[in-house]
Amino acid sequence: MRARLAAFDARPLSTGERRRAAVALAVAGEPGARELVLTRRPTRMRAHPGQFALPGGRLDEGESAEDAVLRELDEEIGVRVGRDAVLGRLDDYATRSGYVITPFVVWIADVPGPLRPSPDEVEVLYRVSLDEIDVDAQFVTIPESPRPVVQWPFRTTRIHAPTGAVVHQFREVVLHGRATRVAEFEQPVFAWR
Repeated sequence: MRARLAAFDARPLSTGERRRAAVALAVAGEPGARELVLTRRPTRMRAHPGQFALPGGRLDEGESAEDAVLRELDEEIGVRVGRDAVLGRLDDYATRSGYVITPFVVWIADVPGPLRPSPDEVEVLYRVSLDEIDVDAQFVTIPESPRPVVQWPFRTTRIHAPTGAVVHQFREVVLHGRATRVAEFEQPVFAWR
């Protein structure tokens, strides 16, 4: 994973009027059964209630994206790791809701004990096998945008960008070594606010 991420030229985006955020593609599980951590946000949350998400959030004042993602892993799923657990990063993704998200691949497989999701930020915690990640994304058109909406098929649903786009890029870059870009993939209209 580290070698494929090192070979990938991740593209940063300028923030402009947008706020910065960072998310973790947290790699857990045992050898031969690696998995990613995915969450669903509580329906009572003000921003993006009930949506699927990777652990992460907005950067605090003066905080780097890398520091923010490590802090958010601790706050959201109870995992405390250092900078050495960061294997690399993927492309920044600009959201319709006003953020530039920086995704990091973070190794948490060696952290002892169970994950401890925060009930304030996580309604459901999923441990997603790499076989579930390794599925072809689907693309649909919408009248509101000329850009294709990306959908990652997950179990009985489809997860849209930004989470769906970031997971798709993880699959392409980390699992297959393909330098795939996702910045031009659209989000569904419900995620624009």
